[in-house]
Amino acid sequence: MEPLSRRKFISRSAAATGAALLSPYLSSCSQMQTDMKAGYFLNEFGIDDAICRRLLETALSRGGDFADLFFEHTLTNTLILEDGKVNKSYGEIKLGVGIRTVKDDQVGYGYTQILTIESMQNAASTASTLVNLAKTPITKNFSQPETGNYYPVGSDFSEFPVSSKLPLMQGINEKCFSLSDMVAKVSVIFQDQVKKIMVVTSDGIKTEDLMPINFLYATATGQKNGKMESAGWELGGRRDLAYYDQDVIERISNEVVDRLNIKFESIQPPAGEMPVVLGTGITGVLLHEAIGHGMEADFNRKNTSIYSTMIGKKVAEPFVTIIDDGTIPGLSGSINFDDEGVPSQKTFLVENGILTGYLHDKISSKYYDVKPTGNGRRESYEHFPTPRMRNTYMEPGDATSEDIIKSVKKGIYVKDVSNGEVYIGQGDFSFFVTQGYQIEDGKLTSPIKDINIMGNGPKMLENITMVSDDFTLYQGGAGFCGKENQQVKVSFGLPTCLVKSLTVGGSA
Repeated sequence: MEPLSRRKFISRSAAATGAALLSPYLSSCSQMQTDMKAGYFLNEFGIDDAICRRLLETALSRGGDFADLFFEHTLTNTLILEDGKVNKSYGEIKLGVGIRTVKDDQVGYGYTQILTIESMQNAASTASTLVNLAKTPITKNFSQPETGNYYPVGSDFSEFPVSSKLPLMQGINEKCFSLSDMVAKVSVIFQDQVKKIMVVTSDGIKTEDLMPINFLYATATGQKNGKMESAGWELGGRRDLAYYDQDVIERISNEVVDRLNIKFESIQPPAGEMPVVLGTGITGVLLHEAIGHGMEADFNRKNTSIYSTMIGKKVAEPFVTIIDDGTIPGLSGSINFDDEGVPSQKTFLVENGILTGYLHDKISSKYYDVKPTGNGRRESYEHFPTPRMRNTYMEPGDATSEDIIKSVKKGIYVKDVSNGEVYIGQGDFSFFVTQGYQIEDGKLTSPIKDINIMGNGPKMLENITMVSDDFTLYQGGAGFCGKENQQVKVSFGLPTCLVKSLTVGGSA
């Protein structure tokens, strides 16, 4: 089949997307899985092994340690409901290939949106300008590594018309209004995406994947005594439509309205240094941001992380174990293999208080003389991969959340945070608390909001003095992590835990 130019592809895809508003608007995952096994990029764009070898040879024509190709075709569809009606519906398309040449820790990179031989060869030539040495040979034959399947997708969105999604969105809209007279406006977003990729490497790996991700997100705005507040919540991940049942409608609606009602009663607590209890689940974003980034190997290779010389050393109490796992079915950060073709795995970062390893891509794993951990990730074909987290969490401990709260005479309980800032080198962080409670004499009292908690990630890790036996993982699909102008999907989790002291920026 003749490779499609970008113009021809968009023309075809735009027509399909337009028709999708009245009919199925994503190709079937089950059908697409068949297509992927049969060679999606071969069948649709004519990208065969001979073309891949030719591109890799060009990328290494001036030398280099290795080269790889990253083909991508992504379809994203979004529905937005406001005032009980869908007022926006749109689709986005991304198609192209990124070509990388690597020498030591240096990267040459070229990409193109046009899958013709000429355009792809030009991108490969751009990547090759990194070095000026003798030609590096490539492996003649390609093979596919064994990988798991961590996307629990049976049926797919394409098996249902857009109209079948509207009851979900309208159900949340109606439920939110029914739960509280204070609700004045409800907005609901339903987004689903299918990302098809193919990774081909000069050392003989060739593998293809289909990566679904979707979410259902709602916000409610209310008014009480002349005061306006808003609250939101979402559920999603690498799911299929069957996941979004009546229970999900109830869970999202109840959470949104509960959060909204609590905001009207919330106060700013006193500021100062105090114990902070981090609630289970979404507060794991602190673990991700304040600690996890410092364990990505590129920062350590460049000596910009405080953990650069800490392998094998104590960084936390013995009851603290931190893991990054890309193999948990259905979570946003789960992947069958990373964007370098390395199979996903479970990676221990801190085990019983000891820093045991970093998150690696191929460049850092060579530098440290270890195996890659399946953390080489990128936003799209327009970017080259770097070490990135997947699903990062702390394992549960032996305490109970009740005992942890009872142990605090004066402090705060944090249920949810947002808008974090982290300085990787020092590990200093600041997060905005969107929901929580004061703790007074071992009890949760007044709800709190609109405060900052500040501290240092490594010191916070050292100062975790209790970890509970409860544990939840963030089950959303809208969350992403930004690093070096790239965004990738992630998840995180945390048991309830006690940090001995953090700075709380509340009222004077």
